[in-house]
Amino acid sequence: MGFSKIWVHGEASDGVVASITLELLAKARELADSVEVVIAGDADSVAAELGDHGASVVHSIGPLDNGLAGPRIASAIADACSQGSGPDVLLCGTTYDGRDVAGRLSAKLDTPVITNVVDLKPDGDRLLAHEPVFGGTKDVFTGTTAEGLDIFVVRPKSFAAESTGGDPASVSTLQVGDLGGTGAAVVKDQFVEESSGPRLDEANIVVSGGRGLGEPDKYEMIEKLASLVKGAPGASRAVVDAGWVPYSYQVGQTGKVVKPTVYLACGISGATQHLVGMKGSANIIAINKDEEAPIFGIADLGIVGDVHKVLPKLIEALEAQ
Repeated sequence: MGFSKIWVHGEASDGVVASITLELLAKARELADSVEVVIAGDADSVAAELGDHGASVVHSIGPLDNGLAGPRIASAIADACSQGSGPDVLLCGTTYDGRDVAGRLSAKLDTPVITNVVDLKPDGDRLLAHEPVFGGTKDVFTGTTAEGLDIFVVRPKSFAAESTGGDPASVSTLQVGDLGGTGAAVVKDQFVEESSGPRLDEANIVVSGGRGLGEPDKYEMIEKLASLVKGAPGASRAVVDAGWVPYSYQVGQTGKVVKPTVYLACGISGATQHLVGMKGSANIIAINKDEEAPIFGIADLGIVGDVHKVLPKLIEALEAQ
């Protein structure tokens, strides 16, 4: 059963649409008669790409002028809903802005939010969300009985972005309502972490290091290997908590969810929290000296060995090519 209208909370930077937005559009197309996007900033620069992925309309709240995006987008959607022109369902990504919009809109409309979603399926006149719980060991399907807007916050990489070859989306303007005290908040500066190579959550190859590396200096092997295979370096939570690498490197339930073609886990035992973030990878290679490590339970190729011996040999072989 189709739903008449689904809106996707869109995110873009410098005219490039975020991958999570395109992923949400792919699922929304399966479910709804009409798929639209609501976004902050210049909608004209992204209308073609969004249309190519199935959006018929892009609603813009206009430039932020150093204001916060979340309160403005939530206010605009709430006003559209109150006027009867809003969506039946809103899909947001599990990102900082996506969660901000969902939470604020939930408060404004007094309606629940379903988070941690990895799939959606129709159930009569409502949608059920597939949610992994207890660290991904159990699955539940959750829906709401509330009237009005349904809000779902979806994990990245839950759906595959796919072009439809559609025409550019038309552009409309959404009015932002009263913002209260949050309207006075101003973004004074933004920090963008410098990085080289592919982004962790978009890389085709991910090389991750865990506590088995032993000490911070040994993480250099992970970065070296990732560079040689044109991949992205990642890390387990233990390594991040120890301060070896920034949080942006973390793969797992409380970090990034990745689904590369190849995932190489080096010195990672395979705690459930980590497996949740990478078990969807097409090919998993694990290196660990403990042959009983849980990571071997999901690995396509397991190497029982010391990472301090295996990785240097692998790096040496790659450099020789």
